[in-house]
Amino acid sequence: MDMDGASSVVLQALTQATSQDTAVLKPAEEQLRQWETQPGFYSVLLNIFNNHMLDVNVRWLAVLYFKNGIDRYWRRVAPHALSEEEKTSLRAGLITNFNEPVNQIATQIAVLIAKVARLDCPRQWPELIPILLESVKGQDGLQQHRALLTFYHVTKTLASKRLAQDRRLFQDLASGIYSFACSLWSHHTDCFLQQIYARDEAGALSSLERTLLSLKVLRKLTVFGFQEPQQNMEVMGFLNAVFERLKQFLECCRQVGPDSTCREKLEKIIILYTKVLLDFLEYHPCAFIPLIQRSLEFAVGYLFTPAGEGVTFERFIVQCMNLIKIIVKNDAYKPSKNLDDSKPESLEAHKIKTAFFTHPTLTEIGRRLVSHYFLLTEEELAMWEEDPESFAVEETGGDSWKYSLRPCTEVLFLDIFHNYNQTLIPVLLDMVQNLQGPTNVEDSVQLRMKDAVYNAVGLAAYELFDNVDFDQWFKNQLLGELQVGHHRYKLIRRRVIWLIGQWISVKFKSDLRPLLYEVILSLMQDPDLVVRIETATTLKLNILPVLQQFLPYLESIFGLLFQLLQQVTECDTKMQVLHVISCVIERVNIQIRPYVGCLVQYLPLLWKQSEEHNMLRCAILTTLIHLVQGLGAESKNLYPFLLPVIQLSTDVSQPPHVYLLEDGLELWLVTLENSPAITPELLRIFQNMSALLELSSENLRTCFQIVNAYLYLSATDFLQNYAESLCRAFCNLLKDITNEGQVQVLKVVEIALKVSPILGAHMFQPLLPLVFRGIVDGERYPVVMSTYLGIMGRILLQNSSFFSSLLTQMASECSQKMDQLLGSVIEMWVDRMDNITQPERRKLSSLALLSLLPSDNSVIQDKFCGIINISVEALHDVMTEDSETGTFKDCMLMSHFEEPKLSDDEEPPTEQDKRKKLLALEDPVHSVSLQQFVYEKLKAQQAMMGDQGFGVLMETVDTELVRQLQEFLQGL
Repeated sequence: MDMDGASSVVLQALTQATSQDTAVLKPAEEQLRQWETQPGFYSVLLNIFNNHMLDVNVRWLAVLYFKNGIDRYWRRVAPHALSEEEKTSLRAGLITNFNEPVNQIATQIAVLIAKVARLDCPRQWPELIPILLESVKGQDGLQQHRALLTFYHVTKTLASKRLAQDRRLFQDLASGIYSFACSLWSHHTDCFLQQIYARDEAGALSSLERTLLSLKVLRKLTVFGFQEPQQNMEVMGFLNAVFERLKQFLECCRQVGPDSTCREKLEKIIILYTKVLLDFLEYHPCAFIPLIQRSLEFAVGYLFTPAGEGVTFERFIVQCMNLIKIIVKNDAYKPSKNLDDSKPESLEAHKIKTAFFTHPTLTEIGRRLVSHYFLLTEEELAMWEEDPESFAVEETGGDSWKYSLRPCTEVLFLDIFHNYNQTLIPVLLDMVQNLQGPTNVEDSVQLRMKDAVYNAVGLAAYELFDNVDFDQWFKNQLLGELQVGHHRYKLIRRRVIWLIGQWISVKFKSDLRPLLYEVILSLMQDPDLVVRIETATTLKLNILPVLQQFLPYLESIFGLLFQLLQQVTECDTKMQVLHVISCVIERVNIQIRPYVGCLVQYLPLLWKQSEEHNMLRCAILTTLIHLVQGLGAESKNLYPFLLPVIQLSTDVSQPPHVYLLEDGLELWLVTLENSPAITPELLRIFQNMSALLELSSENLRTCFQIVNAYLYLSATDFLQNYAESLCRAFCNLLKDITNEGQVQVLKVVEIALKVSPILGAHMFQPLLPLVFRGIVDGERYPVVMSTYLGIMGRILLQNSSFFSSLLTQMASECSQKMDQLLGSVIEMWVDRMDNITQPERRKLSSLALLSLLPSDNSVIQDKFCGIINISVEALHDVMTEDSETGTFKDCMLMSHFEEPKLSDDEEPPTEQDKRKKLLALEDPVHSVSLQQFVYEKLKAQQAMMGDQGFGVLMETVDTELVRQLQEFLQGL
């Protein structure tokens, strides 16, 4: 690119690319995209964003294009990579001056310098760090800040590299600049403190920003810059200084008050100090041991004593609680069961913890956690009134304890309670004892206290197993609490039903369940929505045990759940209620049939309303899956709604498939499994499958199960409509698939041959040469070989004329004689019989090879010994001795279809199970006696050859095998 001419052209294109008018914007973007690979383009961009006279939006866009270019073209091996000469001049241009006036652009430039540093520093860019350090020391305020900002982004990026060599380079860098980074941080911190107390807010804010950046640099250097940080005096000195600085900044917070301009940055830096400690603890638990005592004193002091009053704020409390939690729970600080095996560091840490967590300290922490931090806040109570649904489904779980106060306090309580239960169980039981009997509804403080204590008892259910007689408590106290209908008592009603849900799987007598269902029935009609939602949620934990006890309440409870589903309006709440409904349907299975009418009518409406909410649609799909399983063959009445839902969810050309595909495929499969008969619409949905097979994603297994379900449901219709496209898809898949995947594809072909031997072989003809060659070449992977032999066995036994034409085709392809090729197949089959592990396939192999008899073909007679060998092996597999008569019978024979007797907990057979059973009755493997078949084939061979010739043939067989054969055939 000619630099002078190019600058104006690129500038014009960038200006047009910032336009709001798409007619101007699109061509400009296209032009810029074409220039991306032109030499000199990035040098022009550099000149544009370094020119402070130009429009801010144009410069911003120039930085972004430059940044994206680094990702794509900076590496030497990238296609259209930048030349080394251009890169050298760009590196120099990036660090000539740190005087960018616009904050957002300055940040983007710092990030892109860091991206280049990640690839080039220190080898190709040794001057970067020295220049940054020099600029950071400068007197010009703007230049100093911008250099420090860049220094932080470069340090952060280099610290994130994980290869051993890169880590060593970063450690070399850290040891070289650590002292400087410490003095920089110390200097800016002191400046800030002097200015804030001198009431110079503008100066203080500027110093605070520099303190923040220099601390961010130190955090990365401290955590990632040293292999053994405990050996380094400066590192440990800095970490100890963190506690002093934290106290100064917290005190500063108290002084400046909540309205100061510095307040937000002050809180930010306090959190950053706690992150330094938490990161160091995570990455260097052993080096942290000397800091355990101070950390605990600091965190416990601010959280559980008056020292924290007026200075702590929510995010700081969360960080301090996490610090205590990780120290308490850290495996590196726990001695082994056998003390002699413990590391000295573990013993040391354990000793420090034991000395700190004395009985009075633990008692105070336990009491304060429950009586102070567990209390519902005014904000939460207001939320309960104003937005009950958001209150009821507030997200707790996953990593929420790292960021949110309530989950954080609960997790800390659990960890401390688990590790120090001997001390804390009496404390909690004492708190429960003080709250016996109903609480005055006017006393809001006591109501909130009871809610908090019951919360603690629910969380610690497993720890309290031996100390609380929950059944007695339920009957004597909790039932009474649930009957207090006053609207202020809703706190306790909601908490008690939640508490029962926590204890139900720990300790709850079975004969109390009917009483509990009565309670649930009553609370599902509570005037308060939060109580109703909590009760519904408890239900999914409660219905799991004895089904008979629940069935009398099923109709009423299901009706109330459905009402609740209609009453709630928020997407998340509807999902939660649908989840409960799904659990109930799944548990009671076919017993749900009389009660689902209203739900079946409502779901299409809900589906329509949830067009924008894919997660709610996922919940509807899950409910439909359980509904179809519960309805069985009756699910055909849902098809007008069900089939369009499956169609949309599994159509990869529709955007929602990203969310709905997995559940949509599962629904498609259970719909087929429970379908009593094929319908044109159900057959039509299969048009979605070819695109799904091309995706070849983790859903492939379900796709194959769907294909199999169609084969069992209506093989003829299905194969005539789709076998051709399916066969093409399979041919493509087999070119590039794992052995496991190959087996899945071949199993579909095997099922097609089983269901429809003539049509199946005809339709999947293009795949069969591959199978044939696999057998002749002796496929190495046993499971694949076994499947090849299964397919060939079906063709040979049930479609022998097709086998002959395949043999003819293969012989001409391989330029071999047919007999010679047949000999190779039989020889390999006999040799690899051990690859086949399923008894059905072993019997099939034997029947298939025996079907070649009687034969006067010399090749087959030549392999006679092998065929008999396989047959005797298969007889050993399938023949069982009848103890009464002492005779042998084929255990795989099935004579008639009978409905199995089911216990309560067993699921009834699906329509597909019945189809498979009926198919098995016609399958030679289950309808032909192997013993009889061997006998008849040998008789026929004998008749063809005459006694003498047959005798000579039998002499080729091992005498022991002949003896075993005669034993199996006696009595025939």
